[in-house]
Amino acid sequence: DSAEAIKRAKNMLDDGADIIDLGGESTRPGAVPISHEEEWLRLSGVIGEVVRMCERHSAKVSVDTYHVETATKAVALGVKMINCVYPMSVNGMMKIIANNPEVELVIPATVVESDPGFLDRLSTDVRQRIIIDPMIGFNTTREEDLELLKNISRLSKKAPVMVGASRKRIVKKLTGEKMTGKNLGGNLAIALWSAINGASIVRVHDVKETRQALNVLTALISSSKE
Repeated sequence: DSAEAIKRAKNMLDDGADIIDLGGESTRPGAVPISHEEEWLRLSGVIGEVVRMCERHSAKVSVDTYHVETATKAVALGVKMINCVYPMSVNGMMKIIANNPEVELVIPATVVESDPGFLDRLSTDVRQRIIIDPMIGFNTTREEDLELLKNISRLSKKAPVMVGASRKRIVKKLTGEKMTGKNLGGNLAIALWSAINGASIVRVHDVKETRQALNVLTALISSSKE
């Protein structure tokens, strides 16, 4: 529901979100893919208003999509970040950001890991707008997710890193709590771990609580350097 989505975005902005990530298709394991036409039908009534709200809060909108058609339309409406979870779509998304110098692109870390020269072949301007996502919870085991989290520091030396582990299976496996929404402590722990190890962005559901935790962490780190 567009009105409900806009309301939730407003609440997140009030709670301190810097980025609102909008998606019309679930990318959880086993989700049924939809066409870019259906995806845009779900997003088109939301993006414009959320962009305007974000501008008033000095925040920005990200669109979570692997459809180049959707990303192109979203950028035309003022979206400043494309969150692309599928390697096969990266080349098409690269063309969009090359023509839109204010837009950033989140890509799977596997793109960079499998092709060590990928970032070096980019122009300085484009490279500065690439963010890498270790892709926690995308058909990965508990051990694989832990390895990805352990490697955040190494990845952050290649490019800014975004970690999206909030409410994913790794949290439930580590806490033993199966009910969604009851794992706040686990979610905060991963967000703080990610920030300490160099992540530039943490993608979360519990915005207010995570913002508080990160603010306290920042204050503690600053105090320890004095």
